[in-house]
Amino acid sequence: MSETENAGPRARNRAVVEQRLRAIGRRHLAEHGAAALSLRAIARDMEIAPSALYRYVRSRDDLLTVLIVDAYDDLADALDAAVASRHTPRTRFVAFADALRLWAVANPSEYALIYGSPVPGYRAPAEQTGRAGERPLRALADIAAAASAPAPDGTDPRVQTAAADALRLLASDPAVPADTSPAVLARTIAVWNLLLGSISSELFEQLGPITDDPAAVYAGVVDLGAALLFGEGVG
Repeated sequence: MSETENAGPRARNRAVVEQRLRAIGRRHLAEHGAAALSLRAIARDMEIAPSALYRYVRSRDDLLTVLIVDAYDDLADALDAAVASRHTPRTRFVAFADALRLWAVANPSEYALIYGSPVPGYRAPAEQTGRAGERPLRALADIAAAASAPAPDGTDPRVQTAAADALRLLASDPAVPADTSPAVLARTIAVWNLLLGSISSELFEQLGPITDDPAAVYAGVVDLGAALLFGEGVG
């Protein structure tokens, strides 16, 4: 029996209202965008007074925070499920990357909310969104750290200096396992940005009509990311 079923009538009623609020909030997000999200409009669709809705969220920003946490957790759950049955770092990475794109294509509004342009006037509270927001990157860092052999590191001093500067900022990021080596960390961040950049260019049509097969383009990006993480044929 679920926690909701075990709860009293008041708690069950609250859980039902919160579930409807999330569902209608996601629909409004898809139809109107994050910047135009309106509690009054959502309350109207829920057929309750705006004052009643304020018992569940105090403002539009509170609702955005709820939707952001839900989106991160939904994505991370999809990534975890995709890699669970894979047994090598390379196959886990490919499953991770494919699941990332599939989730984004299926949930473009949620993807835009967490990885698109900032919502004007809104700043996500790290104490509420941080744990969920760390999960996707941590999953990739875990895969990279488990590689049986490192990919070759660049020897250009300028590249090494730039990487060192970036690592000083990233080493304290709680999304990254504490024992991750600097080289693995640098590659993880690079590949993460590579994947997100490819997905964003597809969803937001940033490259124009250069291909009618974005899945094939993405497959090439995934191959490049695997080579950066594990080296050619490693893992």
